Amino acid sequence: MVASGSLNATLDLYNLAVSIPEIEYEPEQFPGAIFKLKEPKVSMLLFKNGKIICSGASSEKDISLAILKASKIIHEVQKSVKIQKDAEYSVVNLVATANLNQNLDLFKVAMGLDNVEYEPEQFPGAILRLSDPKLTLLLFKNGKLICAGAKREELLKKGLNRAKAIVNQVQSGKK
Repeated sequence: MVASGSLNATLDLYNLAVSIPEIEYEPEQFPGAIFKLKEPKVSMLLFKNGKIICSGASSEKDISLAILKASKIIHEVQKSVKIQKDAEYSVVNLVATANLNQNLDLFKVAMGLDNVEYEPEQFPGAILRLSDPKLTLLLFKNGKLICAGAKREELLKKGLNRAKAIVNQVQSGKK
């Protein structure tokens, strides 16, 4: 899961990076600081304006816990940052892996569908773009896939089921 939120305070990223070993800050490479938590295992991007992006969480509970934990640690160094007991955030992207449990003929899939890009000399997977729900899936020969772009779990499941049905139709020669 990827979520965005705010600590509702201006952050002194340089001071935080010097004071907290888990924070990396290299402003000449990237304007934000990277804060890696071990539990829950997430990475957070921190920006001067207090905005945060949390990635790597496997549940919304982990997102809330990560924001709470990060705000506590940051509060110790920068008292203007309040501890976020009920942090407001929004999930902006869900990424999932799945397995169709079958080998795929990616060339056949690409030829059978308009919404697929397949250039094996550049990337070993085929890119399937769905419009409803709006998702992008990477399909691989071994039947494994990566799905990105959903904002809710039910859209992710709907997209995975649609992709499976579409790929099975093409594989069986019915489309």
